[in-house]
Amino acid sequence: MFFRKKNQKSGSAMEKKTYDPAVQRPVLKCSICNGEKVAAFQDIRTGQCEEVMFIRSEEDLRQFRQQYGIEGEIKKIY
Repeated sequence: MFFRKKNQKSGSAMEKKTYDPAVQRPVLKCSICNGEKVAAFQDIRTGQCEEVMFIRSEEDLRQFRQQYGIEGEIKKIY
């Protein structure tokens, strides 16, 4: 009945994840009210967003870019 945090292999590189740039584009969903930011992928045709992670700092944003191999500018949507 005890819960333990799963051990991660020490020294292992961050897992590289992928998305389809022909169908999706990376965006930051930003709140005007409280400044919250969420990294997401927006479907180019429908405009629907799939949220991936909450961005609290520049380090989180850097990690998101590194995980998905995103190089250029990320568009902000409100």
